[in-house]
Amino acid sequence: MKVKPLADRVLVKTEKTESKTASGIIIPETAQEKTQTATVVAIGDNTEKIKVKVGEHVMYDKYAGTAIKIDGEDHLILKGDDIIAVIE
Repeated sequence: MKVKPLADRVLVKTEKTESKTASGIIIPETAQEKTQTATVVAIGDNTEKIKVKVGEHVMYDKYAGTAIKIDGEDHLILKGDDIIAVIE
């Protein structure tokens, strides 16, 4: 499935968190603190408001965006303003 964000929206692929600690303890997904980092997959056509590029790693607001699954993988559609940092 292909998803093309509109206007000032950005499609990002969220990063999976480790479900096992270094010592081997398995942490259930409901107890994990999810990081708010992702990789930009596509951007909308309002490039004046969007300050990121496809392929960049970004940090976004904790409760931002609309969650969707694309080909079985977790993605979010965010507003450009919900992205708070680029991770280098």
